[in-house]
Amino acid sequence: MEVLQLYNVSKNFGKSEVLKNVSFSVKTGEILGVFGRNGSGKSTLLTILFGTLSASSGKITINDAEASSSEVIKKQLIAYAPQHPFIPKNLKVRDSIPIYFNDEKKQDAIFYNPVIANITHKKIGELSHGERKFFESILISQLPHPFLLFDEPFSMLEPLQIKKLKAFFKKISSKKGIIITDHYYRDILDISTKNILLKDGNSIMIESADDLKSNEYLINN
Repeated sequence: MEVLQLYNVSKNFGKSEVLKNVSFSVKTGEILGVFGRNGSGKSTLLTILFGTLSASSGKITINDAEASSSEVIKKQLIAYAPQHPFIPKNLKVRDSIPIYFNDEKKQDAIFYNPVIANITHKKIGELSHGERKFFESILISQLPHPFLLFDEPFSMLEPLQIKKLKAFFKKISSKKGIIITDHYYRDILDISTKNILLKDGNSIMIESADDLKSNEYLINN
């Protein structure tokens, strides 16, 4: 079992303090849902975890050892599917898969996914937003990293695609620690084992939709 922990992480951009005091832990076998309104620091938090952005203060550890950004990358500890496209638009789906995997078994797991099998002939730039997000999520999930980060994976997916992706996340979570942020809060609550809300720069533990309401994340629901 691998354990990722954050201790009092903060992030400032000039005089703006986006994250003030964020702490949590996630283990392989768990899915952590991260909620927050626009501008609350969700994407900032994920890029800090991934190592492409440095925290202003605080500590991140993996298995009780402090995890620097270079170690995270070198040791393949955390993989990240960002909100925005990261695969070149001119590549066909079938040609982009071998770039990430030499292993034929892993290639086939992606090629023959029921959703992806129908789009392998298309270029990345020809995919709908939902098709691209689904493909990128499956692609990143096959990497060997013990922890996976997903920023808005359900955004603009069709209901059936969301259902399949949720089932897939639950399946792989037996061996992975997964952190997901998305405004589709019901879909996160369906599969998460623990949750936090980012509010005023702090992290608040969330047990249910009622907690999201009481903390004014779901004002109109």
